Formats: sequence, C-alpha cells, structure tokens
Amino acid sequence: MKKLFLLVLFLVGLGFAIANFPGLSAQGKYSSIVLDFRESLSTSDIEQRVDAIATQYSVEVDYNSEFSKSDHIFVLKGQEELLNKLRASDLKELTEFIEPNYLYQASRAPNDPDYSKQWNMRSINVESAWERTRGRGTTVAVIDTGISTVPDLKQTRLVPGYDFVNDRASADDDHGHGTHVAGTVAQSTNNGFGVSGIAYEAQLMPLKVLSRQGGGTVSDIAEAIRFAADHKADVINMSLGGGGESKLMREAIEYAHKKGVVIVAAAGNAGRNAAEYPARYPHVIGVSALDSVGNKAPYSNFGAGVDIAAPGGSIQDRNGTGGILQNTITPQGDSVFAAFQGTSMAAPHVAGVAALIRSSGIQNPDQVEKILQQSALPSPGDSANHFGAGKLDAAAAVVLSAQKSFGLGGLLAWLRNGLFFGSRIWFDAGAINWGLKLGTLGLACLIAWSWRSLLPSPWNSSLLMGLNLGSVGFFLLRGLYFVDLPQWPLRVLGSSIPELGGALQGTIVLNPLFANALIPLFLIALLLSHPQWKWFAIGSAIGVTACLAVSAVVFPGVLWISNPILARGYLGVNALFCFAVARLAAKSPAS
Repeated sequence: MKKLFLLVLFLVGLGFAIANFPGLSAQGKYSSIVLDFRESLSTSDIEQRVDAIATQYSVEVDYNSEFSKSDHIFVLKGQEELLNKLRASDLKELTEFIEPNYLYQASRAPNDPDYSKQWNMRSINVESAWERTRGRGTTVAVIDTGISTVPDLKQTRLVPGYDFVNDRASADDDHGHGTHVAGTVAQSTNNGFGVSGIAYEAQLMPLKVLSRQGGGTVSDIAEAIRFAADHKADVINMSLGGGGESKLMREAIEYAHKKGVVIVAAAGNAGRNAAEYPARYPHVIGVSALDSVGNKAPYSNFGAGVDIAAPGGSIQDRNGTGGILQNTITPQGDSVFAAFQGTSMAAPHVAGVAALIRSSGIQNPDQVEKILQQSALPSPGDSANHFGAGKLDAAAAVVLSAQKSFGLGGLLAWLRNGLFFGSRIWFDAGAINWGLKLGTLGLACLIAWSWRSLLPSPWNSSLLMGLNLGSVGFFLLRGLYFVDLPQWPLRVLGSSIPELGGALQGTIVLNPLFANALIPLFLIALLLSHPQWKWFAIGSAIGVTACLAVSAVVFPGVLWISNPILARGYLGVNALFCFAVARLAAKSPAS
C-alpha cells in the first residue's frame, strides 16, 4: 500500500509539472486574439460590444484589415489569460469563434551555414519532406570505400559494419568517396555546422568493399550485401559499378530483397546507353544523374537499367558550384568540404529518400520503389530513357507513402516518429490538457485508495474503468489522428465527461451542464443495484470528483460563469457532492 501511495503522489506531481511546463507541449505562439462576430449581429451592436471590450480590458480592438469588415473579424492584443477570460464570458454567444492569432512562418531551412550551396537538396523538395519525416528508425548500409567520422557526421549514428577489403570490423574510409556518399544520405543536420543530409535521423552502416584506389571485387560486394541484409539494414546504397554479370551478385541481391531491403545503385559515368551492374539487376533501383538545372548530366549512363534520376552534379568551374557538396576526407585523411559529381552522388539521394519512405511505414521494397517512381516528376518525350520514371521528388514521395502506409507498419512508424502519437499529442495544449488529466487520475486513485475498506479488493475492472472515464477520458482514443477527416469526433471520444462542453470547439473551457454531479448521480441511481456495474458508477463519481476539484484549482474556465470566484465555487461544490454520492454508494450493499 505504501508503494501505491507513492505512485499516486508521483502521478499527481507529474501531471501538474507537465501542465505547467510548456516545453513538452506543441503550443503555437501568439500575441493577439481573433474575434469573429456572428453575421446576424448589426454593425451598431458589434461596435458597442467592441467598445465595451476595449474599456473592460484596456486594449485596442480593431478590424484585422479593411477586407475584414464584411466578415466582422476583429483583432486585439492579448495572450492566454485574456483569451480564457473572453472565452468564459458571454461574448462567446455573440461570436463564431474566439481563438489565438497564431504566428506562422515560412518552412525553415536547416541552420547549417553552407546549406545554401546545396542546390541539390532544394531541387528534390527535401524541406517539405522533412516536415513529415527525417528517416528516424531506419538504417542505410553504404557499400563503398568506408565511412570516416568527419566533424559533420558527429551527430549521425553509425551502427557496426565491416571492412571486407582488409577483413576487420573497423570500416574506416581511406579514399573519401564513401564518406561523401554517406553525407548525402545522412550528414548531421541542424547542427549549425557545414551542410545537410537527406535522411539525417537515419543510421549509417559502413561496409568497405572498395580499396584506397577505389576498386573492389564482386565477391566482397556480394558478401557486404548479405551482411547488410543479415544485420537489419533497411536500405543499401551502392555508388559503384562495372561490366560483367555475376551469379554471385545476383543471388546476394535476391537474398537481400527477400529480407525486405531496398537496394539502390549508380547507373555509371560512361555516358553510354546502358546502366552498369549492379544497377541493371532486377530488384535494384538504377539511378542516373542530373545537373543543377535538371538536365541529364553529360557523363551519366542512360537507357536500360535506369529507373529514376537524381542530382549528381556537373562541375563547371574550379569552385565546383555545380557539384554535390558534402563533408568528406582528403587522400591524406583530413576533413574537407568538397563538391563531387557522378552517378555515385545521385544514388545516395534516392537511398536517402527511400529511408524517408521506410520511416513513413512502407516496408516492402517493391512498394518503396513503386512510390519513388510514381512520385517522380515525369519527363515526357524521354525516348532514350535518360530519367527512368522521372526526377526524384522527396516531398511527393513522402506524401504518397503516408497515404499508403496503412496497417501495422504505418502504425509503428507513427509511434516511432512521434508524428501522431508522440509527445506533441499526449501533452497537447489544445482541447485536452494531458497534464491536468494525469493530475486528476492521480487524485482519483488517491481517493479510491483512501477508501480501500469500502472498495473491493483487489480493485475490479469496473471500478478502474469508471475512474478512467471520470478523470482522464479514453487515453488511446485521444491520440488517434486521420488526415483530412473531421477532428471533433476524436476530441469527443478522447474527452472526460466535464470536458465535453469544450471539446467540440477545441477549447479547454468546461461546460457547466456536464461539469457537475448530475451524470455520476444518474449512473449511480441506474446501476446501484447491479453487483458489478455499481463499481463502474462509483469509479466514475470518484473520477469526476477529482476532475472537478483539480479544475477548480487550475481553472480552465467555465462557460457562462465569467466570475472566477463563482466558477471555482461551482466546481468545488459539485466536487464535494460527487464525493458524498460516491461514498454513500460505496457503503450501500448491492441488492
């Protein structure tokens, strides 16, 4: 019992800490409030009301612009305290809505100082893709010359790989090519240093198959493919290639494909009408290269084996402004920011976007390839197949993957990425205040525990269900979110009983028709004679007791009761009444 008491105190403290710590909430920023008066009101009635608001709260209230007059939209300076007062006043009956005048801003580019030089990132619309996912939870195997932890990879996680050239666990780069490729996939981003990468929250697996001179054997590459598949890589990038078909390589690719790995390879830099191997194998996404204006790069292979095109760069001057800029190493092993060109640079763009797609919940490699191709920007009249399905578009790929990521895979991706079930939802500052709800749940459990002589032991499911309903609503349903569907049904299902008055409008203001003892009293009167459901009614009454008591202290506002003292008194009296009803019902034997 002592442990239970400590747990309850912890829940209460945690709830109030969260409620008063805005850092955990996805709160919008605002410094003004919008009033939209009802169309049925006359101009004179609105002006009188506006003057009264200005006088009462000592603020200036004016039309948002000259175009707002016909819609009766006014703006006044103020923040949360004034917003709650306005919502709790009779002004709510005269307006369509009263809401924060949130500050929005353009999508921000990362703070990496040389991001402006990465024309390739903007050409694939990666900034819009980052609004949905950044590759978290995925692993990209880079089969290349190895990876060195240059400064702009310090915040990128590397998982254990292998050096197949020298047969050792450490797969350090001694050339520079592999580190450059790895940077395009997942360069540390938003770290205030250097440049960015596409799937910068993904993990990298370094697999060295190419020597210091840049060459490697089919047998090493095939072993690396199998290693990646056996060690749970989601995507393989091979910015390498050559002539000659190999059964060993084909079998390794088939093996990795069957284990669900997306495989990407460079088409080659000979400027001829056919991609090199391994890009030409089935189940491998062959990538041709684009220059900075979206044309096929002069060196890029095309034709058979090309599935999609991505930025590969074309260095046109000594500064390399047309190349792909990443952090890599010199032949001497020193860190350097260098612009390279080649289909080797194009392939990791596709591998990075494939990681974004996998992070969105799409697990089947064939479906990932299909999404890449369907979302690509088509190039009509491409009779020579310079571009395959078209030019890589990260934003369109991520949007399309979100539309298709139903089922367990999509659900797990939501959970992993925090897009819908993350802390931004659980600690929402909107209709349902989870900090308040954790506090009320803790208080409800404390009340029930203090009555352990009256309540069944151990607590039965009916009592616990009632406690949850009365104090914190249905936790799991609150997190549900479906794009383009009305949200008010979800807010209602995720609300506790007293919150129903504000859930439809997405506010935390309580409705006095629900925030009282009537519903618990009704449930107890209806179910008191039932031996099991009696405890559900009692649990509900205890839960509402806690919810009303905590609300009276925190005071989110009560509709139609503008005076804070009267509103708190209303909530407190009803909390005491619920307390008394629950206690009497607990003492009463079921008939």
